[in-house]
Amino acid sequence: MNKNSGFRIRDRISRRRRARLSKMVSIATLLLTICILAACCGRQTGAVIIAGSTSVQPYAEILSEDYAHLYPDSIIEVQGGGSAAGITAAESGTAQIGMSSRNLNESEQDLWSVEIAKDGLAVIVNPNNPVIDLKLDQVRDIYTGAVLNWGEFGGPDAAIHVITREEGSGSRSAFEELVLGSDYRVTPKAIVQDSNGAVRQLVADDPYSIGFISLGLVGIGEKPVKALQLDDIPATRENVINGSYILYRPFLFVAKSEPEGTAKQFIDFVLSPEGQLILSDEGLIPE
Repeated sequence: MNKNSGFRIRDRISRRRRARLSKMVSIATLLLTICILAACCGRQTGAVIIAGSTSVQPYAEILSEDYAHLYPDSIIEVQGGGSAAGITAAESGTAQIGMSSRNLNESEQDLWSVEIAKDGLAVIVNPNNPVIDLKLDQVRDIYTGAVLNWGEFGGPDAAIHVITREEGSGSRSAFEELVLGSDYRVTPKAIVQDSNGAVRQLVADDPYSIGFISLGLVGIGEKPVKALQLDDIPATRENVINGSYILYRPFLFVAKSEPEGTAKQFIDFVLSPEGQLILSDEGLIPE
């Protein structure tokens, strides 16, 4: 092994260590925030803390606002932090409800869970990028670093700026499962962001970038982004429903045990026709 190979190996190991450390710090920060919230409001009647996926978070916030109109004495606190952090918070009991935008792993199967909706996962580029369609294996080649230039796909002769979510994100876990499979990993040169909104903003500002976000967020924001067709299938809610667009993932609520009291009442509201209509109006695919 030559000297440069040694440097590259050490650099990859260092990147992985930093990613793991960042994930641990995110989870620890979220749990600390939850503990502070619990101390402030946990003893009040009807107080519920919901934490986790930043993909599910905006929808949970909308639902909690509507719920508050029906039950003004109840307190619902919604926090982000990522799916892994939300699942950890549910396991430890520091949050009554965790939010996840991926399926539970084998080690998490002892948790109580319910799917509140499905969400498409859109691969997005800047509107100035002429590329409108990619094959699924082409997306994989981009995200693994096998292809580095947009010219390979009929785009400009420019380097592809790959943007991904952080380790522990449900969006990233779902993307890796659906696009990369178990044999591939996201290139370590990818730009890592900690929310759908941050990914969307970078793509909106950079004509040579590519990212993936919740399908329901494609049309939201001051600057537009463009959702790519995959294998000639447009990324639309209708195509997720009819099964022709294959990139979608579940939105889950999870808990340490079957929820009771206000937590159960809130989940029942989310699963009710009224709650499901709210999610449908926001672009999700209801149960």
